[in-house]
Amino acid sequence: MKRPQRRGPSRGFRGLLASLIVVTILPADAASVREHTRPSETPSTAVNEAQAADLALTITPAAEQAIQTWVRTAATLEASGRTLTAELNGREGALVRVGQRARAFQVTSRSSMYQAKITRVTARADRVVVEATLTARGPGSDAPYLLEIVADRGRFLAVPNAAIIEEEGAHIVYVQRHPGHYMPTEIHTGLQGELYTQVLHGLEAGEEVVTFGSFFVDAEYKLKSSGGGDGAMGNEHQHH
Repeated sequence: MKRPQRRGPSRGFRGLLASLIVVTILPADAASVREHTRPSETPSTAVNEAQAADLALTITPAAEQAIQTWVRTAATLEASGRTLTAELNGREGALVRVGQRARAFQVTSRSSMYQAKITRVTARADRVVVEATLTARGPGSDAPYLLEIVADRGRFLAVPNAAIIEEEGAHIVYVQRHPGHYMPTEIHTGLQGELYTQVLHGLEAGEEVVTFGSFFVDAEYKLKSSGGGDGAMGNEHQHH
C-alpha cells in the first residue's frame, strides 16, 4: 500500500501567508512605502520676504475684469478740425461700434491727446470706414493722427497679461498656494485684451497669481527643479 504523500501548503494558504508577512513588515517601513505610492504633486518654489521686496513682486487675485481691445489705426483730420476718418480691415472693423470711446494723437507729437467718440461706422466691401468726433478742435495741420478705439468685449474671469508666461504653446501662471510659495499652473485662455486675459480653465476666482516678477519666479523654479542649488536669486536670503 502506498503511503499518502504529504502535500505542501495550498495556493490559498500560501497567498494568506504572504499577505500576513507583508502586513507584518509594512509598519516598519510605512513611510517609505507611502512616499513611493502617493501621487506626485507639482513642486512649488519659495521666495522669502527679502527676495520679494528686491523684485518688487506683485500678487494679483484672479477676478472678473472688463476685457478691452484697443484698435489702433492711422486717421486723417477733416477740414472742420473735429472729425477723424480711418479705414479698418473687416476683422478690426467688426469690433467697432458707434458710441465707443477713442483717443487721438498727432503722429508728429504725442504731447497733446484728444478725446473722441465713434460717430459713424460704414462697411465698404472688405473695409470698414470709421468716423470719430473729437471733443475739442484739433490743430489744422496735415499731419496724420493715430486713432485708438476702445472696444469693450465684456466682463470675464481674468488675470493681468503680465502674469502669463507662454511656453511651448502652453500658458503658465504662478499661483501663490501659501505666502511665499508659488506653484506653476497651466491655464486655458480666451479673449486677450490690452491689460487682461480671460481665463477659461485652470484658476478659480480669488486665487492669487504673480504679476510683476513672474519671469523671475519662473527662472527660480526652473533652476531649482534642474538641481541648480539655491536658485537664481542667490542664497543670501534663503531661510533654513
